[in-house]
Amino acid sequence: MSSVPDDAPAHCPGTNSEDAGKASACAGCPNQQVCSSGAAQTPDPDLDAVKERLASIKYKILVLSGKGGVGKSTVTAMVARALALDDSKDVGILDIDICGPSQPRLLGAQEEKVHSSGAGWSPIYVAENLAVMSIGFLLKSADDAVIWRGPKKNGMIKQFLRDVDWGSLDYLIVDTPPGTSDEHLSIVQYLSAAPPVAAVIVTTPQEVALLDVRKEITFCQKVNIPIIGIVENMTTFVCPKCKTETAIFPATTGGGTQLAADAGLHLLGQLPLDPRVAQSCDHGQNFLTDEPDAPTTSAYRDIARKIIEYCQNQTQQHS
Repeated sequence: MSSVPDDAPAHCPGTNSEDAGKASACAGCPNQQVCSSGAAQTPDPDLDAVKERLASIKYKILVLSGKGGVGKSTVTAMVARALALDDSKDVGILDIDICGPSQPRLLGAQEEKVHSSGAGWSPIYVAENLAVMSIGFLLKSADDAVIWRGPKKNGMIKQFLRDVDWGSLDYLIVDTPPGTSDEHLSIVQYLSAAPPVAAVIVTTPQEVALLDVRKEITFCQKVNIPIIGIVENMTTFVCPKCKTETAIFPATTGGGTQLAADAGLHLLGQLPLDPRVAQSCDHGQNFLTDEPDAPTTSAYRDIARKIIEYCQNQTQQHS
């Protein structure tokens, strides 16, 4: 992957490119001299340690959106729980939303604290085969604000990848913040060094969300991260009493279905807006086991099945 500085001009070739500091787009860039000297291309000395730690994780899956408020963290937690329904599989969740960590609450582990040993930080286990790591476990209070610039956030992400003792995992699901900036570049740089890695894109049906999600798809293409498919969240609201179905966020341009078709991607599923899911997440409960017959549970099981099939196909292709 080619890392691009925050203040870089348009069409920056990236610090790892042979054209760094030499391309026409570099003219006038404040980083041109540093890039052309090769100083910016110095390999990260911790990269080997990260690769060694991640070597015991079979599949790394980024949950991305580009847009805030589409339910990305909820989808992360629910997909991880769906994958963990198979007792023979070990699943981890890495929460790299440094300024807005949600996973401790969603998984009912907000009172837990991280312990360290000679092997590194121990993740928090919310089930025998489901573990989670988040900066939320390192804060004194859930109300504490993380007010950090990019380099410190990037350092925290690297520390999570280098120092957390996950053991052997079948799936590591990474909950990311909105956007396509520092945190995303950092996680992609490290995960790309220990493939396979792929992404699941989350959107809601309305065009204002799709605008940002299209940028996230472009981001994945530029950094060579394969996209497993698109999940459309909050497709419709189904009244829990009268069962009337209403489109709260009208798909004026075709929603996730049309986006997937336009981008040549799979639509992994369409999730209803179910108030019971929000209630379960607020209380850290497992909706999938509490409501096994709910349409939302069926949808998440189907999404998990498609993710498993994708991972298995990738393994077969590279074996």
